[in-house]
Formats: sequence, C-alpha cells, structure tokens
Amino acid sequence: MALADAASQPGGDTGEIAAIGKVYENYVHCVVRKGSGIRDISGLAGRQVAVGQPGSGTSLTTPRLFEAAGLGTSTDATAPPAGTAVVENLGLNDGIAALKAGTVEALFWSGGVPTAAIAAAQQEVALGLLDLSGLLPELRRRYGGMYDRVLIPEGSYPGVPAVWTVGAPNLLLCRKDLDSATVERTVRLLVHNAGELIPQSTLGVQFLSAESLINTAGVPLHPAAAAAYRKLHG
Repeated sequence: MALADAASQPGGDTGEIAAIGKVYENYVHCVVRKGSGIRDISGLAGRQVAVGQPGSGTSLTTPRLFEAAGLGTSTDATAPPAGTAVVENLGLNDGIAALKAGTVEALFWSGGVPTAAIAAAQQEVALGLLDLSGLLPELRRRYGGMYDRVLIPEGSYPGVPAVWTVGAPNLLLCRKDLDSATVERTVRLLVHNAGELIPQSTLGVQFLSAESLINTAGVPLHPAAAAAYRKLHG
C-alpha cells in the first residue's frame, strides 16, 4: 500500500512496480480551532502548524500544499520571515494535543473520513476544516493528475459543515512480475467483496468499484489487472 504521490516521486525506482488498483482515498484535513480567524490556507502565514511526522504521507503532501499556495515554511518560531508558516513535525495524536493546548494553530492530516482521533477531539474543543480544493489547479500543474477534489461530508465531524479538500489516492501495488492469476483474483476480490472490505463508518466516502479502482493516478496498472477490469466493466 502506498500513496500515489509517494509512489510517483521523481527519481524513485518504480520501474518494477505496477498497480492493482486505487483502494482508498486519503482526505487531506487542515484542522483549525473555531474562532481562530483562519479562513483559508493563506491565513497560516505567521502561525505554527503541525505538518505530520517525517516520512509520513502527510509530511510529503503538506509542503506541496504550501508551495501551491505560495507560502513558505520555517522552523524558527521566534522570527519567521513574512509569508511563511512555522512548521512542526508532529503526528496526528501529538498534533491534536498541541492544537487543543494552543501551541499550534493548525494541524494537517491525510487519512480517512471520519478520522476517529479528530472526531474525539471535536468533543473537547470546537474545530473547523479549511477548504483546500482551490489549490488543485496548481498542484496538478506541478505534479500531474494524482490529486483529486473530494468532499468531506457534513456530519463527518460533529458541528463541522461539508468542506471540499484535496484527496491523495492510496494504491495497492505489486511487482510487475506477479503472476496474472493472482492479480486477477485480487481484482475480483476487491470488486465483488467491496461490502466486506469497506468499514461501515466510511460508506459514502470510500468506494471499491471498477470505475474508482482504475484511477491509479498515473501509476500503470498491472496488465492482468487492466484485463480483469475490462472483463468486469467493459
């Protein structure tokens, strides 16, 4: 399993890798406290922001969002240059703790909807989500079509209205020399057993259909997977 942006990094040795399908959509959350006055990503200039642990999918995607927004980043909280956000490498749980404590003013997280830790934090402090979808044209200009415009539906988090954001596809990858029979059986499992594979809490925001599975964001499908989807979907 890998995020499409991680699997497609320039200079990466992906020559022996193929995709079986897009099996999950990661929804990029930019979480702020209600009443913070932060309305969009440009409002993060001069603020302290949790951007994920080093090596995580969040830590790869977040700098791209800042670049697309024309924001710089700094680790110097004492005198950040104008037009920069002060970034801290905090994972989800530490980031939520810092957000509740007020030591950071925003938290980036790339994951499913709803994310249980964010929903739990919402019970203790009023939170909001920023619309990140306006960054998609620039993201796609820089990185191709690997990012999606996705909706976090109203009710995903108590009291938080629906918001558009950036989606990062999660791919099921394999070696190119994986035997065709195994690949075809895996495709059929994903399509025919979708009801058992998708958690009830994510129904309506996650899909395992032939139409969504083939959207592998530029990572080539294994030939046997492509053939299997043609049989299933035409």
